[in-house]
Amino acid sequence: MNRRTLLATVLATGTASLGLPGLALGQGRVTLRLGHLANEQNVWHRASLKLAEEAKALSNGRIEVQVFPNETLGREMDVINGMQLGTADMTITGESLQNWSPLASLLAVPYAVTSIEQMDRVAGGEIGQQIAAEIVSRARIRPLGYFARGPRNLTANRAIRTPDELNGLRLRVPNVPLFVAVWSALGARPTPMAFGEVFTSLQNGTIDGQENPLALIRSANFNEVQRFLNRTEHVWSWIYVAISERRFQQLSAADREVMMEATRRAQAFERTLFLEDERNLETELKAKGMTFVDSDQQAFAAKARPAVLANVRAEARPLLERMMAAA
Repeated sequence: MNRRTLLATVLATGTASLGLPGLALGQGRVTLRLGHLANEQNVWHRASLKLAEEAKALSNGRIEVQVFPNETLGREMDVINGMQLGTADMTITGESLQNWSPLASLLAVPYAVTSIEQMDRVAGGEIGQQIAAEIVSRARIRPLGYFARGPRNLTANRAIRTPDELNGLRLRVPNVPLFVAVWSALGARPTPMAFGEVFTSLQNGTIDGQENPLALIRSANFNEVQRFLNRTEHVWSWIYVAISERRFQQLSAADREVMMEATRRAQAFERTLFLEDERNLETELKAKGMTFVDSDQQAFAAKARPAVLANVRAEARPLLERMMAAA
């Protein structure tokens, strides 16, 4: 029975009626705990609930995915460690996996991906399969699907259309060496800083700008201290819905297929929510007084490229070049 026939039988009859020898089908309930860092209003959480709903329906109620938002099961790295040790089952994670898998660093590289269409070609194609395979082999965590992340944009109190207009802008960046190197090459003065300190630092003039997705700009009320949102879209990235490889291998073949199909459906659901959310966020931020500026993304990408290639891990550089060529 091939994969498509197996799934069709599961959908039509439920796993318990398959009667395939050695698969231990229908011999009890399966409970999977999915912990993530987002809050209950976040698109990722709502999509995770959709995954749980689909898994339950596809298994005739046998598979229960319990979703724990707000780091209820622990911080991201704690959950990842738990998945490797067998004390946690699932999470939503991305470039944090580079601690084990060098290719995972490619999930959030400035100007490696420049549109959501390219992101889908990369994450859903051969390159994404190569990244996922390394994550399975080295991190012992299996990506089942992926969710989109809003592009990172630059905010400031002036319009910035080209890299030359950065002109030494004091810019908060996360404590990521690649980000520091790229923004320095672009002409800013990057300052690594904890996220919780950014609003006050913008307010008192310690820094001039910051860069984040629209959702974080809105939730942190940066519109109160920043007038312009410059559409640099310098990072388009995705994040994996992942399961412990150990737990995945404990599932029957039919239950594995159920989880993969449930994730596919949750991924499609998340995309609809994501696009709607991005439109609503832009409308809301404009209503709160922010001016959106169309920056010259090609000029930013061209100037950033040498610094990007020079500052990624050597093991990941060949695949990064293929990603950039997929634009």
